Amino acid sequence: MEIQMWQIIALTILSMILIWDSLSTAIFDGKPMFAGILAGIIMGDITTGLAVGATLQLMVLGVGTYGGSSMPDYLTGAIVGTVFAVTSGQGVEFGIGLAVPVGLLMVNLDVLARFCNVFFAKRVEAAIDRMDYKAIARNTWLGMVPWGLSRALPVFIMLIFGEDIVNALVNYMPDWLTGGLRVAGGLLPAVGIAILLRYLPVKKYISFLLLGFFAAAYLSVPMVGIAIFGVAMAVLEFKKSINGNQVAVAANAGDSQEGLLDGEYED
Repeated sequence: MEIQMWQIIALTILSMILIWDSLSTAIFDGKPMFAGILAGIIMGDITTGLAVGATLQLMVLGVGTYGGSSMPDYLTGAIVGTVFAVTSGQGVEFGIGLAVPVGLLMVNLDVLARFCNVFFAKRVEAAIDRMDYKAIARNTWLGMVPWGLSRALPVFIMLIFGEDIVNALVNYMPDWLTGGLRVAGGLLPAVGIAILLRYLPVKKYISFLLLGFFAAAYLSVPMVGIAIFGVAMAVLEFKKSINGNQVAVAANAGDSQEGLLDGEYED
C-alpha cells in the first residue's frame, strides 16, 4: 500500500496534536492506544492501528515522566509503527518492532524540545515581573511550538521517505534481523506487564493474579471476560473492605460506650 500525501499531512498534524494534548488538556492522556487507533483510521486499517497502539500501551503501564525526565515517546512510535505495518504488509509485529526504536529516538528530541522551551519560559517569567498578561499568554502559546515540531518534523520525514525505507527494510534486512524484530514485538506485552506488576501489590492479591492467569492460559477466556471477572473481584474486595471498616467502627463505638458506663472518662 502506498501512503498518500493527505495521509502524511494528517498524520503529521496528529503527532503535533497528541503531544500538545498530553501537555495540556490530556483528552487522550498520552496513551499510545489512542494514537494507534487514530493513525489506523487515517490509514484505513483501524484493526492494525489498535493492535500496534494497544501493544505499545503495555510498555507504558506503570511508567510516568516526572519533573524534567523524559521517557520513550510511544505516541509517535504508535503512529509510525501503524503506518509501516499497513504499508509494508509485514504485519503488526513488524510495525511494533520499528515503533520501539522510534519511541526511543524521541527521547533525545524530547530533551531538545524541553531545552528550546526554556527560552519561552524565561520570557514568561520576565512578563510576570512586569505584569504583562498578553506577553504571558503569547509566550506560553509559543512555548508549545518546539514541542509540536519535535514530533511533527520526524514524523513528516519518516513518512515522506517511509515507502522507500520500508521497501529497503523488507528487501535488504536479513532474516535474523526481521525475525528478531518480530520476537521483540511479541515480548513487549510481557515486558509491559512485568513493569506494571512491579508497582502493584502483587503479594497481597496474588490469588486474583493466579485466577486471571489460569482463566486466560488454560480456559482460553477472552480479555473481555477476564476484565468482567476482574471487576467482579474488585467489587467483592471493596465490599469486604467496607464491611471490615464498619465492624471496626462498631467495635470502637462499643468500647467507648463500655468505658463511659464504667466511669473511664476524664472530666
